[in-house]
Amino acid sequence: MFRIKKLDIFITRQFLLLFVGTFFICLFVLMMQFLWMYVDDLIGKGLTLDVLGQFFWYMSLMMVPQALPLAILLSSLISFGNLGESSELTAIKSAGISLMQTFRSLIVITILIMGASFVFQNNIGPKANQKITQLLISMKQKSPELEIPEGIFYDGIPNCNLYVQKKDLKTGKLYGIMIYRMTQSYEDQAIILADSGMLQSTEEKKHLVLNLWSGEWFENMESSEFGNTAAIPYRRETFAKKRIILDFDGDFSLTDAADLSNNSKGKSLAELRRDVDSMSIRYDSIGKVFMADARMSYYRKDLISKKDSLKALTTEKAQTLNFDSLYNKLSDAQKLAAVNGALNKVQAEVTDLEFKKMVTSDGDWLIRRHRIEEYSKFTLALSCLIFFFIGAPLGAIIRKGGLGIPIIVSVLVFIFYFILDNTGYRMSREGIWAVWFGKGLSSAVLIPIAIFVTYKANNDSMVFNLDLWKDLFMRMLGLRIKRHVYGKEVIIQEPRYAEDAERLSVISKNVVNYSRVHNLKSAPNAIKLFFKYEPDHEIERISEELEAVIEDLSNTRDNRILTELNNYPILAVKAHTRPFERSWMNVVAGIFLPTGIFFYFRMWGFRLRLFKDLRVIRQTNANIISRTKALI
Repeated sequence: MFRIKKLDIFITRQFLLLFVGTFFICLFVLMMQFLWMYVDDLIGKGLTLDVLGQFFWYMSLMMVPQALPLAILLSSLISFGNLGESSELTAIKSAGISLMQTFRSLIVITILIMGASFVFQNNIGPKANQKITQLLISMKQKSPELEIPEGIFYDGIPNCNLYVQKKDLKTGKLYGIMIYRMTQSYEDQAIILADSGMLQSTEEKKHLVLNLWSGEWFENMESSEFGNTAAIPYRRETFAKKRIILDFDGDFSLTDAADLSNNSKGKSLAELRRDVDSMSIRYDSIGKVFMADARMSYYRKDLISKKDSLKALTTEKAQTLNFDSLYNKLSDAQKLAAVNGALNKVQAEVTDLEFKKMVTSDGDWLIRRHRIEEYSKFTLALSCLIFFFIGAPLGAIIRKGGLGIPIIVSVLVFIFYFILDNTGYRMSREGIWAVWFGKGLSSAVLIPIAIFVTYKANNDSMVFNLDLWKDLFMRMLGLRIKRHVYGKEVIIQEPRYAEDAERLSVISKNVVNYSRVHNLKSAPNAIKLFFKYEPDHEIERISEELEAVIEDLSNTRDNRILTELNNYPILAVKAHTRPFERSWMNVVAGIFLPTGIFFYFRMWGFRLRLFKDLRVIRQTNANIISRTKALI
């Protein structure tokens, strides 16, 4: 029986506080991203505050289902990251409470959010989408306000391009005016130049009155009046004052919602299924009509029927017809008529087929869009639960709270999800993939990842330990790890300086002997490197003895010795002998020539680095020995 415990209340409080904050942050980010897409349709349109308020309100409602999964991912990751960073998660596990028991209250909350997301998408989201689509179409159709800029061509007035060199904000006068009037064709274009002018709107805001002074009017004449001549005549007019009336609709009128009947995002699940059924029946009937027309085309009166053609071929007088010989017997006029007739029939058939293809393609496209939205209502709600089982285990593994690493991880996961979901959406929309496959792609990929991450977190796996991965990549790339020896505040046992100095002297002699026996500057033997591996225990022994001396001398209070200890390199005792630990992997790397050449020169580089490290060890040993003599 599920009983609410204090731990459940504690974790729920931590999660809900973060969820509310991250939800509004994610909602704001998504709204800004959506607003950036349509910012050109809003600027300079003179929209009133109530219209803008409706736009932002419906936009926020439309973005709620998309903000919920991202908020759950970020809040769960931060919550368990904070618990892990403050060692509270360790205390919970030490009390015998498993990670899944810690998750149980949040799993219930996430399922409730998932259900609320589905209900929101099915009831409120479609209405919000319908309203915002209606507003966007109306905003695009609204003519812009007359905020004429200086120095650039302004195309906000229908059928005109207006250039103003300078304008007086106090009087409203425009100076240095150039107008390109664009109409139906090139032949009747007009260019108007004027020294000054003034632009005003009529009272009903349906037209603009443009008063121009001291200018010229250049206009091409209609070419149809003069025949098809190469040179198009034009007229030129010089005027002292001119008044021009331009069409301009300055009012905002809302588009009729009946025109948005094909908007699949503005429908509930029941409406989507009903419309899909009706469209399937309608376009199936259209397809049957097209099929009947195609079958009837074989039995036209002017063509030989299939039965007659078979009868003609089975008669004794049937002969093989040579169409080329029949065509050559025709006169030139008959040949031209036959070719033109055949060409016209083919073009008519192609046009008919293209029209039928357009009708059926539009129908398939509409049905796919409706099915995509039908699947999206389920997959988007399911992503809330998936993101929880990715965010919470990752927070428990990474154990980093705050807004640093959790935000980076959340953004990476969401980008990965967005790429998969957008790819599936586009492929399904174009009919390349099945709708169920395209819309289920992101969930099918993320569910195994969520199961894997949850399993690793529940078993305290170190697979996501950043320090381990950092060390692994540094070893793979051959990067040097620096030594860090710091002075200790409390020293229990003082270093044995005399003994350590004697041990360093022995290590220096061993280093000299090792360098003399192993010619590290020379190129390595490829046969020994890949096929006849010989371990180098001597350098391992030298490294162990050196580390023991460094450990003892790290208890010193002398700053000069601490500085010299940090000069010791950390020896790679196996990297100069073979590429891999396993013999068969070395053999495979040696057989394949490109990889063999790479690892060969890599080993040579490690040998040269070891030669330099041994020389640094000898010099550092001498410095520490001379310093310890002063301390003894």
